[in-house]
Amino acid sequence: MRLYRIAAVAAYVCAVLLVVNVLRRAGVVPETALTHAIAPFGALTGLFAITGLYLLIRGSAGNLGLVGYLLNSAGLAGAFAIEYALHFIFPSLDGATVTGLLAGGTGMAFLVTSVVLVAGVLTFGAAALRSGLLPPPGVALYVVGMIPGSLRSALPAPVYLIGLVVAAAGIVWMATRLWSAEDDPGMVAASGAVAH
Repeated sequence: MRLYRIAAVAAYVCAVLLVVNVLRRAGVVPETALTHAIAPFGALTGLFAITGLYLLIRGSAGNLGLVGYLLNSAGLAGAFAIEYALHFIFPSLDGATVTGLLAGGTGMAFLVTSVVLVAGVLTFGAAALRSGLLPPPGVALYVVGMIPGSLRSALPAPVYLIGLVVAAAGIVWMATRLWSAEDDPGMVAASGAVAH
């Protein structure tokens, strides 16, 4: 399997994990050790997916694409760390300790991560649209969904959760283009990358 297809698989897995997390938070999927264990991996697989998407558009996305990729990647890495803390560390702490952490440096780190992710999503989205190599509706869904999806603590839960579902739809749409890029020599040439 080639690079773009591996990244596309990561994107599909990311979208599935986002939807499972939404369904878990909405009470449709039960809260179990397994659903908690897989929760952080939506952001991690998203990091692999965004790398493949960037490699596809890098030849025509210019410096804006690079900045968007770096910010988006940093935000996703931070989101993975936040999800990991929420699912594996915070449950072991008493409520007063968690409240103290969120009121201090940990809460500030969560906020900075959200801001970096929003900035990365917006910048990467603009670069992806400018490149013309990814489907505009997929890019738009990703951007529109990830803005509330990045602001978990600042928005009501339904807005945040709907944002994640919208982002997942955009990720699937872009992943489908990423998957088919391997069969399109013109696309690989336009990306400036070697697909192996």
